[in-house]
Amino acid sequence: MSVVHSDGLGQFQHDSATPHASRVATKWLQEHSSDFRHFHWSPKSPDMNIIEDIWDAFLHVVEKKSPPPCTSMDLLAALQYSWC
Repeated sequence: MSVVHSDGLGQFQHDSATPHASRVATKWLQEHSSDFRHFHWSPKSPDMNIIEDIWDAFLHVVEKKSPPPCTSMDLLAALQYSWC
């Protein structure tokens, strides 16, 4: 986490999946809990897939563009604008 998020803004979504709930992983998470934010989610929660929310946000921004993107470069620019 410190390599990927050296700014200290890393977030770990914990869904109690078997690999996340093992003794080794649990111990590591406890030892490094100050290195990143830790979110607890229900096991196998459908809310874990945040990519759907991100794509939905992208879709709304692109649909509101006037004129709509006509080329792949226009679409890329709209998605980059949405991401920012």
